[in-house]
Amino acid sequence: MVAEGYKILVAEDEADIRGLIVFSLQYAGFQVIEASNGKEAVDKALLEIPDLVLLDVRMPKRTGYEACRALKAQETTRRIPVVFLSARGQESEIKQGLELGAEEYILKPFAPDELYRRVEGILGRLARQGG
Repeated sequence: MVAEGYKILVAEDEADIRGLIVFSLQYAGFQVIEASNGKEAVDKALLEIPDLVLLDVRMPKRTGYEACRALKAQETTRRIPVVFLSARGQESEIKQGLELGAEEYILKPFAPDELYRRVEGILGRLARQGG
């Protein structure tokens, strides 16, 4: 199990969805930080320096794309892997997210075990690369 010791920031404006994601990740053993909008996500990431950031694409105050751009522009957060979560899977949106530096783009709805497998895979790859 990769989860132990890893800190994940979950940025999702819909409280019910955020709660499910947080519960699932905590149950798997991750430490979880919550944000309800893009601005809060950037502020908390700069303060907490998580190991991975999950960003909803459409959030108030700053979109997931804007938050990702801000994180990738900062020396302290630029290497943190970002995963986008979105209910819309248009090819242009997925391409935009990946071009901004996201590791993955996960479409909603998703099963909690799918999210865990994807997060575990990213963190496992980073651990093997020494990052």
